[in-house]
Amino acid sequence: LPVVDTFILTLTARVPQRKLAAAARMGIMDDAEKWMTDNLGKISFKRGMGGGSGWASLARYGIEGRDTEYVVKASGSRNLESMFLGEALGLKALGTSGTMAVPEVFAFNDGFDGGSYLIMEYMQMSGRPDQETFGRLMAEMHLAEPLAPEAKEGRFGFNVDNTIGATPQPNAWSAGSGTDAWLDFFREKRIGFQVRTARDDRIRKQWDATLAATNGLADLFEGIDVKPSVLHGDLWSGNIAAVNGRPCIFDPAVYYGHHEAEWGMSWCASLGPSFWKGYRSLIPKDEGFDRRAELYEAYHQLNHYNLFGGGYRNTALSCLARVEAG
Repeated sequence: LPVVDTFILTLTARVPQRKLAAAARMGIMDDAEKWMTDNLGKISFKRGMGGGSGWASLARYGIEGRDTEYVVKASGSRNLESMFLGEALGLKALGTSGTMAVPEVFAFNDGFDGGSYLIMEYMQMSGRPDQETFGRLMAEMHLAEPLAPEAKEGRFGFNVDNTIGATPQPNAWSAGSGTDAWLDFFREKRIGFQVRTARDDRIRKQWDATLAATNGLADLFEGIDVKPSVLHGDLWSGNIAAVNGRPCIFDPAVYYGHHEAEWGMSWCASLGPSFWKGYRSLIPKDEGFDRRAELYEAYHQLNHYNLFGGGYRNTALSCLARVEAG
């Protein structure tokens, strides 16, 4: 099991696993079903679900006598720390803001014989939410008091590293607070990490040129007081839905950062004028937003290049070149 700090243990209230010697060899779904039977009740149905991946599978469950239904995400090969810990804690951080529908997390554990699982609330999702309402609730989430003590102190990061897609996303807390601390965090743990992962000379040279032209990005943040907001971190149209008409977000890559960084995936999130009307009713557009938007998009374009290759490389280079040019 991963080593976690007192805050995480308090936050998650994880149920301890049975001793390995007392358990017969079981598959990872059997481990999750045993937890549900022991802690929730007798399973009344199980249904397969689409939307899994090459490294995780999904199933939907009912429990006798309970109205709530449950989703199990399971990996037979990857442990909790590398697979579901960041998602579980991220959902809890988003849900604490209380602004919109977020799946409730019930359990997350390593399997008896390898693998890991996450058990959370099943939500009947349908279509897109009202865009103006969604925008206002996203602003409320960004303005909410952070859950993590470190973020309350003004620091940036998260309690554990997580992933953005399948790419590692390092989240070690910044040493200090304020705009300079955010710049250090974003340079080293966001774009800098993606540039190092790419191992591409042209990308590295463009990143260096962008840094040189912007005083290490500081010129982009003149007069901006950056404070940590809880961020979904991977907000695109596939992670947005409506639950009984209420906006819902899921499948996050959560950390505490500059609220504008949330919009780095806007190119595939279909956020129209009504959304921005709702959002800007609470969080006005700061000077220099458009240039910083190119910077925040570059992070996600680089990540897509590292995941999928292809044309994302040129798009990322173009974003960084526009930041350099001002």
